[in-house]
Order: sequence, then C-alpha cells, then structure tokens
Amino acid sequence: MPRKPATETSPVADFEHSLDALEQLVEKMEHGEMSLEESLAAYERGVGLYRRCQQALEQAELRVRLLSDPTDPASAEPFQPDA
Repeated sequence: MPRKPATETSPVADFEHSLDALEQLVEKMEHGEMSLEESLAAYERGVGLYRRCQQALEQAELRVRLLSDPTDPASAEPFQPDA
C-alpha cells in the first residue's frame, strides 16, 4: 500500500487547522477594528475555511458509514446536513 508523501496532511489535521484558523479569524473580526476592505477579505477567507471544514466533515461521515457496513453500498449515500 503506497504511503502518502510527508507534505500531505491528514483530513483530520486539515480540518483542525482550518477550524482553528476560522476561530481566530472570527475573533479578530468581532473586535471590530478592521477596515471595510480587511473585513471583506476576512469574510471571504472565512467562507472558504468554513467550506473546507464542512467538506471534511462530510468525508468523515462517509467514512464512518462505509466502516459501519462495508457490504451495503446504499448506506454510503452522501451526508445531507439539516439546513
């Protein structure tokens, strides 16, 4: 089984890093000391981080479903979060 290159991070580590960065960004924005331009750039970055976190959670959900019942492919349907 081929190993991942050392430069690749695991999905869990990537999720944790993205979530930490998102939390720091939100804290910085909540202080209200950013210009409008900085706030817009921070918001855009935050949306990207949020999407990365959401995608990682969806992949984790799929992995759990596959591990729970690998003989039933129907159980591996994409996760549909409550909106």
